[in-house]
Amino acid sequence: MPAALIRQCVILAGGRGTRLGALAEAIPKPVLEVGGKPFLFWLMRELQRFGIERFLILGGHLAPALIHEVEAFTPTLPKATAVEVLAEAALAGTGGALLGAAARLDDRFLLCNGDSVFDTNLAPLLAAAAADPPSVLARLLLRGTEDASRYGAVTLDADRISAFSERPKPSSCPRMRVSTTLSAPKEDVDTHIRGHDSGSLVNAGVYAVDRRILARLSPVCSLEREILPTVAVEGALRGTVADGWFIDIGVPEDLARARTELPARLARPALFLDRDGVLNIERGHVGTRDRFQWMTGAREAVRHASNAGWHVFVVTNQSGVGRGLYDEQAVRTLLGWTADEIRLAGGTIDDARYCPFHPEAKLPEYRRVSDWRKPGAGMLLDLMRAWSLDPTRCVMVGDKSTDMGAAAGAAMEGHLFPGGDLHAFLEPILRRRSEGRR
Repeated sequence: MPAALIRQCVILAGGRGTRLGALAEAIPKPVLEVGGKPFLFWLMRELQRFGIERFLILGGHLAPALIHEVEAFTPTLPKATAVEVLAEAALAGTGGALLGAAARLDDRFLLCNGDSVFDTNLAPLLAAAAADPPSVLARLLLRGTEDASRYGAVTLDADRISAFSERPKPSSCPRMRVSTTLSAPKEDVDTHIRGHDSGSLVNAGVYAVDRRILARLSPVCSLEREILPTVAVEGALRGTVADGWFIDIGVPEDLARARTELPARLARPALFLDRDGVLNIERGHVGTRDRFQWMTGAREAVRHASNAGWHVFVVTNQSGVGRGLYDEQAVRTLLGWTADEIRLAGGTIDDARYCPFHPEAKLPEYRRVSDWRKPGAGMLLDLMRAWSLDPTRCVMVGDKSTDMGAAAGAAMEGHLFPGGDLHAFLEPILRRRSEGRR
């Protein structure tokens, strides 16, 4: 399994929300209503896009209410996921809460604040963390801002965080220093830092963490105030700069803004891709990694779509299962590997569907007509339901007429890929749609 793969996310959700006053007196801040859903729903939904399968929520204040809300919304997330809420007996700070969860932590995990959402592509953070040397204990997602006084301001030398301070006074915020020797391609770095030269880089509240950092923690401590500054001085912190819309619901004004803006911000356009003949060379019933050969420009195309804020889904007929050539677990394993390889390349596949059925299948349990088998639209419609998609903002790309039939059945735009460079084919389509042209 590639080192970039992080399956667990730990969410810090134990804060008292004192700046929200009466708004958070009876309801924990992370599950306050935003767009008809608890705020945590939106955060976890975004994280599922990047391969997170298990959540550990660290609560404390109003823990019974937190547990109740989480149990209620978890079944409505677009992907099945394991969720555990661990409530601390006494306030221990962010570092102490993390130490208290030591027995439940993977070797590497994401750590997120439960009161903020950053609308950005997280795959570059995961890919960069995979390449970090063993001396690195954490990689932070960073964003630019004109006012770092509410957040943790950092100084970045190349991708090394050399100084870290939590919520400095506006006059003491370190100015941003960025070298273009970051691990991302130069054009991506330029995109991330453009417009931030006059401001500061701040901690966006998302970390890729090695559990060895637990050795630095004490039962009561603040990760941000006490631990990260020391680790930075030792050269064991790295940073990945990203751009995008950010919201922190810690004050009433921003909670009100989240309720107005967040659902619309996360209502993404969606790209549906056939697999064989689009993402990989068509070889007839590809069921194992050794027979999988990437289409030219495929990983670049998905990275481009992810950076542009699109959902990316795979929908694939897999009659090889019904023919007895491989089983469903082989399909799931190969789809998972495909998504992981794309994340290593800086993009993400949010979700996937496959259809193992065929009217003439060799195996009787798969011998039937299914509306999931393209040209039926069942796989597309199921993803649209799970992710609350607008078909007028969806695009299907496939290499066969059956793919176009499925697109028509789902009332979305379809494009027949003739082969060649997928990125070159897809880029003008996404650009046209992003400009509001059909």
